[in-house]
Amino acid sequence: MNIAFSILLALGLSMDAFAVSVSCGLCIIKGRFKNAARVGFLFGFFQWGMIILGWLAGLTFRDFIEPVDHWIAFFLLFFIGVKMWRESKQEGKRPIDLTDTKLILTLSLATSIDALAAGISLSTLGYNIFIPSLFVGIVTLILSSTGVLLGCWMNQYQRLKKYLDKLGAIILISIGLKILYEHILK
Repeated sequence: MNIAFSILLALGLSMDAFAVSVSCGLCIIKGRFKNAARVGFLFGFFQWGMIILGWLAGLTFRDFIEPVDHWIAFFLLFFIGVKMWRESKQEGKRPIDLTDTKLILTLSLATSIDALAAGISLSTLGYNIFIPSLFVGIVTLILSSTGVLLGCWMNQYQRLKKYLDKLGAIILISIGLKILYEHILK
């Protein structure tokens, strides 16, 4: 496997994490750089870990994991997105805090399910996982941190705030539906 393939794989797998990290940034009022680093690290770490876990699982458990991985990602993202949408419609109520550690861990897991599937695929093709996993983790860290900062920048426009919260919810639900749709078509 060459470097170009590893970079393309990393970019493809990190796009969901980037979109979700923009949603996280929309919720940040203080500590944007600290939260960008934290979200970037956790998203990157999960992507890196899940591709390795998928590679290891692909060596033995591929037939058991592949049929349900997309449902797990879909339900996690859909649930959080619907909750975020509902809370954006309630006047005076503080919207869902996507910077909460439990939610970031849940989102990290949900956006890294594709990395698990990619790891399974790479193991069945006999590829070494070391270099691709590093690229996936690093690219996801960079794009997710950038996504949080982009969301923070968008959040400065307070008159758009309620629409941005809804946009964040739509992004989460859409990514969940995309993952489900892609896996059902396979």
